[in-house]
Amino acid sequence: MLSNKTRLSYWLLGVSFVSAIMALATSNFIWGSGTAGIGMIILLILNFSNDHASRETWYIISAFLFSILGDWHLSNMAGDTIMFSKGIAMFFLAHIGYLVFALSNGRINRTFTSILLFGFLAFFYLMLYPAINDQILLSATLIYLTVSCLSLGAAVGMKSDPVVRWAYTFGIFLILFSDTIISLKEFLGYDALNFLILPTYYLAHISITFSLIRKADLLDRKGQPAYGQK
Repeated sequence: MLSNKTRLSYWLLGVSFVSAIMALATSNFIWGSGTAGIGMIILLILNFSNDHASRETWYIISAFLFSILGDWHLSNMAGDTIMFSKGIAMFFLAHIGYLVFALSNGRINRTFTSILLFGFLAFFYLMLYPAINDQILLSATLIYLTVSCLSLGAAVGMKSDPVVRWAYTFGIFLILFSDTIISLKEFLGYDALNFLILPTYYLAHISITFSLIRKADLLDRKGQPAYGQK
């Protein structure tokens, strides 16, 4: 039987879906930040309903916060390369949060990560490198691409309940997928897949939040503190 906090968390996750739909319909920044913002609220509820605040929870809360800041920079860049670079920096910090959370619950899957990095580095040097003239932007893109691959590799290597693990992994994959389409749009002028950028990005936040709700519920049923608290 679900606890009251778990029911509330799933109800708020439904609100997050509504926020995503409204964002797609209106292109409004407030609605667009709803999936990450509501995710933060859910995690705060799960965290502070336990006896002690968990450090692991703050990794994802911070990741969602930096995602919102990254969204703001990209929404207001108006062709400004500096704003775009700052947006990448915010999303880089978000991926650090995702990466550290996954490493706190497992280890990087080296085989998967090596294959993934090889593929994306090839994509970078063969397609993006010739198209990016700004050295700062070029470096930022390479660093961001690398940490994104590491985040997904760490998610695949998590040791957890299968639903928790794969919901989290699916969320990180969707972020990487969305970012790849953005790179095709911004650097190569390929617009055919633009319609997938926002739906996959919003669904990523929802999937990651669902993963952590599930994790907290399973641990509560076992009578254990959530998120590996000490």
